[in-house]
Amino acid sequence: MDIRLLQTPIVYLKGVGPNRAQTLQSELGIGTYQDLLNLFPNRYIDKTQYYKIGGLQRSNADVQIIGKIINIKTVEQKRGKRLVATFVDETGQMELVWFRGQKWIRENLQLNTPYVIFGRCNWYNGMYSMPHPEMELLSEHEKGLKVSMQPVYPSTEKLSAKGITNRVINKLMQQLFMETKGRFSESLSPHLLQELKLLSKKEAVFNIHFPKNQKLLAKAQFRLKFEELFFIQLQLISKKLLRKQKIKGYNFDKVGPLFNEFYANHLPFELTDAQKRVVKEIRADLGSNAQMNRLLQGDVGSGKTIVAVMTMLLAIDNGFQACLMAPTEILATQHYNSIRQLLEGTGVSCSLLTGSVKQSARKPIHEQLENGELRILIGTHALLEDKVKFNNLGLAIVDEQHRFGVAQRSKLWHKNDIPPHILVMTATPIPRTLAMSLYGDLDISVIDELPPGRKPIKTVHRYDSNRLKVFQFLRDEIKKGRQIYIVYPLIQESEALDYKDLMDGYESIARDFPLPAYQISIVHGKMKPADKDYEMERFVKGETQIMVATTVIEVGVNVPNASVMIIESAERFGLSQLHQLRGRVGRGAAQSFCILMTGHKLSSEAKTRLETMVRTNDGFEIAEVDLKLRGPGDLMGTQQSGILNLKIADLVKDNDILKTARYYALKILKDDPALEHPENQTIRHTYARLMKHKTIWNYIS
Repeated sequence: MDIRLLQTPIVYLKGVGPNRAQTLQSELGIGTYQDLLNLFPNRYIDKTQYYKIGGLQRSNADVQIIGKIINIKTVEQKRGKRLVATFVDETGQMELVWFRGQKWIRENLQLNTPYVIFGRCNWYNGMYSMPHPEMELLSEHEKGLKVSMQPVYPSTEKLSAKGITNRVINKLMQQLFMETKGRFSESLSPHLLQELKLLSKKEAVFNIHFPKNQKLLAKAQFRLKFEELFFIQLQLISKKLLRKQKIKGYNFDKVGPLFNEFYANHLPFELTDAQKRVVKEIRADLGSNAQMNRLLQGDVGSGKTIVAVMTMLLAIDNGFQACLMAPTEILATQHYNSIRQLLEGTGVSCSLLTGSVKQSARKPIHEQLENGELRILIGTHALLEDKVKFNNLGLAIVDEQHRFGVAQRSKLWHKNDIPPHILVMTATPIPRTLAMSLYGDLDISVIDELPPGRKPIKTVHRYDSNRLKVFQFLRDEIKKGRQIYIVYPLIQESEALDYKDLMDGYESIARDFPLPAYQISIVHGKMKPADKDYEMERFVKGETQIMVATTVIEVGVNVPNASVMIIESAERFGLSQLHQLRGRVGRGAAQSFCILMTGHKLSSEAKTRLETMVRTNDGFEIAEVDLKLRGPGDLMGTQQSGILNLKIADLVKDNDILKTARYYALKILKDDPALEHPENQTIRHTYARLMKHKTIWNYIS
């Protein structure tokens, strides 16, 4: 079929017109025939099956049942009445309920006559009930039997208000198929279709909108999901291969005295096997003549900083400079302090550059950086300023990179004629599925074990009613010389309320832990930075035993002596945030504890989050649960940046399809990197078209 036909503006489709076209564009982003074709149904109303009352499931699905009404009664309720009919078939009974139009319905219902009813079942008082069912006498139903599954399309309030109902979209879709005669050109190779037993493009597109039955629908969904994920993987992998061929990197061919001296005499502890493996992977990249682009994942406290320092020393041994960029001043300062401590006695110069570094202190940093005296620069977005010029930047490390925009990162790459090697670090464990999609063009390393001597943190969930016992536990810990964090939620929307909770909490803690026996620090967003630093400093030095804070401490403070983390209103935090907060303790040799405090009223999702935290300390397992609960967009904060706006596939549910798609994309590109073989022509044409129309989401890592 002529591809250009699918690029026709939607306004020209019969039944649309200028007004509807404008609404479809603003509400659903539908501007062309192709966009309408890619509006896939959310669900389907299955009128091909008849269910038995005895076999119903509590699934919230629409069902169709044949049976008879044996009894009708009116039931008084607080406001008005409801009409209730007992409906039976040979396997059981249920209730049909009406809250409106009761007089007319009562007059027209026929007892002991076969009906076909259709609607959504609720489970109520130990029985199924169907409110306001669609009803048709069986005799009438058989005359006009239309066996088909009806698609239900995404909608918005504005669409409904403008009269663009599901029925209208259905009609437009039928019109589209008539105008295009349903001839859609194939986008995958015959070999793939054969090997995976896939439906043809034409059959798949038809059966996703107008499925003849469940089986064909499932096949159509698989085919289209596979195709979407396959082309994304093709893009990511070919980008990776191309980068390795095209973008030459500096060759760090020697492991020099700095690296060896540090490894032999300055390591604070023996490296774990996972750290050794990661250092080896990085060394292989740096000596390969291609630019390194590696993602380093590791849980809070797994020892990513040591790996970063060793990578920097490799760069310096080979005559280059290195920089580390972090998203916040607290984090940049913490990196600076710990790296400076690790490098003490090595003679390697290291500076910190953030927004609050005074102008007078910046000048020498800029000069030393440009003349090559300064070997390592650590900082925030301040590193991206035009004034910051390196003598020869060979390695850029980016911490928690999903907090930086694409344009910001590319600025760092262009500080040199040849782009530096890139190491991206994150303490937010990314589930495999998401990593394969978001970071499919990066090589991935994982530090999946904690340094020796670290005891796993014990996590418990306690209700507010157990507070006295919890406070007693805190007194016992303080007696042992330990320190404690108590964290309150701070959500932008309810800042005033949260602030009140924090202050109330602080006062009640001050009553239970009175001066002079106990000293308490408090840190929150409304304080001046200097006051905040002063309070943090007191806690770090051990002058205060309790730190009451909002989530400002989620990243930042490292106090090995703090052994208890109490999270108030824990049900209001997301899983990854709970996990990050828990990672603030457990940094010393003592047993550490995390106590999740909540009220008794909890949603089922909150219960799942708390149970997960109590069950496991494994960041990757937590990330998997988080992905299932929140979906990929929220998890990576990618909703705003338009990544992952998949049309039909779902990264959580379609994990297996994603793996299959990646496997075949890798296999094809390995044998035929430029897609020149005759059997890959179809794939090549489709890929070129998608890239031209920017239909594959494009993402610079």
